[in-house]
Amino acid sequence: MKLYFSPGACSLSPHIVLLETGLPFSTERVDLGKKRTAGGADFRSINPNGYVPALELENGTVLTEGPAIVQYLADLAPQTGLLPAVGQVERYQALGWLNYISTELHKNYSPLFKPDASDDMRANARKMLALRFSHVASHLEGRDFLAGSQFGVADAYLFTVLGWADVVKFSLADWPQLQVFRERIGARPAVQAALRAEGLLK
Repeated sequence: MKLYFSPGACSLSPHIVLLETGLPFSTERVDLGKKRTAGGADFRSINPNGYVPALELENGTVLTEGPAIVQYLADLAPQTGLLPAVGQVERYQALGWLNYISTELHKNYSPLFKPDASDDMRANARKMLALRFSHVASHLEGRDFLAGSQFGVADAYLFTVLGWADVVKFSLADWPQLQVFRERIGARPAVQAALRAEGLLK
């Protein structure tokens, strides 16, 4: 398998999950501005949407969208417990968190990354993120992980999205649970390895 990534982007989540599974894979960096891979290919020929992540399978099939990719990877390595088995209610709780992070956190960052976004758009994005962060922090009170008693795919995604707060200068000081969560997840060997591979950790 090959993971197409951009450092610190949402592709960090499946990168972490791949390392957690121990499955063999390679990576190729993508210049999202130029839509070119490190090998010189037009990335839109791999993912027509032009954004990461994209996971190319051995048979040439390409999977896109981070939440779908991490589910696929977790199901390839069920022994890891990264996602509970089909039919277990804990699985659907984890999937619920994947969807929440995607729609309520990930998308609300968008105006903060766009240089042409208006001040009103940015202010509204920060307001919405604060509300969502409060919800997640409340859920994490007394918990180490989002769903279940062990690290899972939703935790990798939340860790990735929380990291963007530093980039857009959005302080997490009001949510100590989120800060503790970042520290806990960030200390995992697979997370450290992914950050190091993407040049985000010395």
